[in-house]
Amino acid sequence: MPAQSGTLLMFERILRWTLVAIAIAGLAAGGLAHAIGRPDFAAVAFTASTVPVIAGLVVSIVRDVLAGRIGVDAIALVSMSAAIILGEPLAGAVVALMYSGGNVLEDIAVARAEHDLRALVDRAPRQAHRWRDDQIEDVPVADVNVGDRLMVRAGEIVPVDGVVQTTMAVVDESALTGEPIPVTKTRGMAILSGSLNAGETFELSVTATAGESTYAGIVKLVTGAQTAKAPFVRLADRYALIFLPVSLAIAAAAYFASGDVIRSLAVMVAATPCPLILAAPVAFIAGVAQAARSGILVKGGGKLEALARAHTVLFDKTGTLTVGGARLLSVEAAPGEDADAVLLLCASLEQASHHVVAHAIVQAGRDRGLKLKVPEAVRETMGSGLEGVIDGRRISAGSRDLVLGNRTPPPWAARAIRRASWRSALIVFIAMEGRLIGALLLADELRADTPRAIRWLREAGIARMVMVTGDRAAAAQAIGAALDLDAVLADRVPSDKVDAVKSEQRLHPTIMVGDGINDAPALASADVGIALGARGASASSEAADVVILADRLDRVGEAIVIAQRARRIALESIIAGMALSFIAMGAAAFGVLQPVPAALVQEAIDVAVILNALRALLPAGRGKAGRITAEDGSGLRHDHQALLRGLDRLRAIVDALDEAEPEQAIILIGQANAVVQDQVVAHERDDEGSVYPRLARLLQDSHGLSAMSRAHREILHLARLLGRLTEDLPSEHVDRYLIRDAQRVIEAIETLVRMHTAQEDDIYEAVAARSAA
Repeated sequence: MPAQSGTLLMFERILRWTLVAIAIAGLAAGGLAHAIGRPDFAAVAFTASTVPVIAGLVVSIVRDVLAGRIGVDAIALVSMSAAIILGEPLAGAVVALMYSGGNVLEDIAVARAEHDLRALVDRAPRQAHRWRDDQIEDVPVADVNVGDRLMVRAGEIVPVDGVVQTTMAVVDESALTGEPIPVTKTRGMAILSGSLNAGETFELSVTATAGESTYAGIVKLVTGAQTAKAPFVRLADRYALIFLPVSLAIAAAAYFASGDVIRSLAVMVAATPCPLILAAPVAFIAGVAQAARSGILVKGGGKLEALARAHTVLFDKTGTLTVGGARLLSVEAAPGEDADAVLLLCASLEQASHHVVAHAIVQAGRDRGLKLKVPEAVRETMGSGLEGVIDGRRISAGSRDLVLGNRTPPPWAARAIRRASWRSALIVFIAMEGRLIGALLLADELRADTPRAIRWLREAGIARMVMVTGDRAAAAQAIGAALDLDAVLADRVPSDKVDAVKSEQRLHPTIMVGDGINDAPALASADVGIALGARGASASSEAADVVILADRLDRVGEAIVIAQRARRIALESIIAGMALSFIAMGAAAFGVLQPVPAALVQEAIDVAVILNALRALLPAGRGKAGRITAEDGSGLRHDHQALLRGLDRLRAIVDALDEAEPEQAIILIGQANAVVQDQVVAHERDDEGSVYPRLARLLQDSHGLSAMSRAHREILHLARLLGRLTEDLPSEHVDRYLIRDAQRVIEAIETLVRMHTAQEDDIYEAVAARSAA
């Protein structure tokens, strides 16, 4: 049956291309005949190009009727037949070309989707390296059985699920979990197919066959989600159910009232459905073209129309809301060591590595103005770290196992490990001549354009925004609070993301935005899947309906604005075309318009409707807003620099509380409270009292400021907690639990205010840019 179905589908595609070729050839031959003064030959050519399309249309309509569906195809049949009967074969030929050409465009979209899906499947490994009698043999992945022992070489994709058999394996699971930092797997730990071996060669014991492994499951989810999607019903079909019977009724009434068949024919000529056939496709294709100019690839007008109806947007976190890389959070120096000196040594050594974490460390050193040194005799252990010589001293930087070995970490290093766990951060240890001197904490960071993207989506009418991520809840909740998202779903695997999409879909049209293979099933399941595809081909862009070619999240809001405008123009064109057609039909029914004038009027309507639909090619204006001067724009950042220095002090206090004795902790917590009350609280209250009222008069939509005000309330709530805790300190027994509570409150304030300040700067820049435009 599948082979027969594929053969039938291929035959239908060939037939559609043939009908388009006939329509084009007939129009060309007819035009040439007119040019040489043979209108009789032209009429024959136009008719010959229309009849095959009519025949194919009859078969299609019968099939649709049997399936319980009727749409604009029936009007096309009546109009083409009436045009030939009335001696207007040119009109029939034009409609024939438009109808057959639309079918071919649909075939192209389907072929593109099939190609993209094949690209996803092609990423899966075809062979595995299996141990057999102390020798390695290459076998097809399908022949691998549970219990087999495989070797996975450096840089290879893990072919099946298994358990690590060597001492250690370093794998990049970003394709599955979305997390960009490689993870270390020790003996006995599970490892998933689709992961990339980012370290040295390791062995694994197979726990699932290729067909039952994680990556195969993702491919199945994508395939199932795509095949489960209902085909796009053209916007015009919704109105054809009204337009077709009313047109026939008016024609019949005209005949019975006058007894003049010419009036009925004139009505049918005036009822030519070109506004219905052309208006929506032209508007949506124009919208697709306009989106492409902004680096937004929309896979067809149907997807653009679905984008315009969206109510809910789900975001992946890593690589979507965040940059998907690492940034330096803090330098944890051993007692007696200088933090800048530790960073200098580590950054100098990491210059010899091309790892993404190494790049972040080197960049952090340069940002702090450190003069990096040239490392010598560098030896890199893939996925674990580096060793080398700097100024004659042996320096090591990397994982705990590489730097510490089996030694127990000193107390300060144990606290750094715990703090890395709190912040969902990667920790890099640094040793000099075998002595541990410090550690670096690195984690992902928010995209610079994420606050602007969220604001654009609110302005575009998106009512609900949800983050769904495989990351831990603590890190996800912090970002969700800063961005004022409506919900945060953490610790979600790919199948959980699909469930989240389907849950939202049951309520409203839903968009999913992501960038990794782990997002592909959810992208395929959503009404519209949007992938950030600037970093190269991936399963996400293959499964998505919209691909943002530029690495900018704010283009998601722009895509929705373009889609909404194209849909609005399509609706305007269809409604206006129908209304004018009804007026023309009424005039024909009363004998005011004869068939030839009716045809001319209908052509004028067609041209007007199509020209209106082409407005979707023009950029969408964002309306007018108030203006501010450049000086005012700078003034809006009235004390952000001073505030950031205060936040740096809070971060230093959080670090110092790790080692503080109770008496010293009381002093540090009091200092943190003073910074919060004198700088943070004062800043937030000044924003609410003077800055935000000014911005409200300048912005088109106040939702962004409402979200910022809610962030203010959260910051003030945390400040009150810290203030109450500080007041109670003299009467409390200060133990490590109380210190930890204070530490977490201070850290939450510092993190939230830092992200909130970045959002404010983004709004100020947007207002200043809009005023300068």
